[in-house]
Amino acid sequence: MNFRCGMLSAAVLALTSATGPAHADRCDDLARQLKNQIDGLGIGRTTANVIYLSHPAAKQLRLGCTSRSVTNELFAQSPTRKPAPAFTELVASAGAVVFTIPKQDTLRGSQRCLSRMGLLRGNDIKMRFRRLDFRCTRDKTSAAISMSRGRDE
Repeated sequence: MNFRCGMLSAAVLALTSATGPAHADRCDDLARQLKNQIDGLGIGRTTANVIYLSHPAAKQLRLGCTSRSVTNELFAQSPTRKPAPAFTELVASAGAVVFTIPKQDTLRGSQRCLSRMGLLRGNDIKMRFRRLDFRCTRDKTSAAISMSRGRDE
């Protein structure tokens, strides 16, 4: 009887230690992976499941970690109203790493979203491309884009 209890407790201990890392650890690993693959990217502070990143092509860049509704979210803000090609390349590279899809797909999606903003469609665009949700906004001085994927996909 004592042997069974010992085996049961060993099995429970093995199962609890074999579970994956916590959400923050996975997100930190993802931020480190972004830093290794994108030149000039820096990792800033982490606050409430959001890791702030820095890059010369972006005014603001942050990686949102897993929550109830999304798996990950990438938010980038351009310093100008009409983003430079370096900004869209940065967003596409980061999106490809975060969502593990080809860079060409994230580049095409971000270019479509940013180009749709204007006089006819307005300054707030929501669209879906290759199972990613894109949202582009702009004001008088800057433009922003966010990419996310739903939890159920």
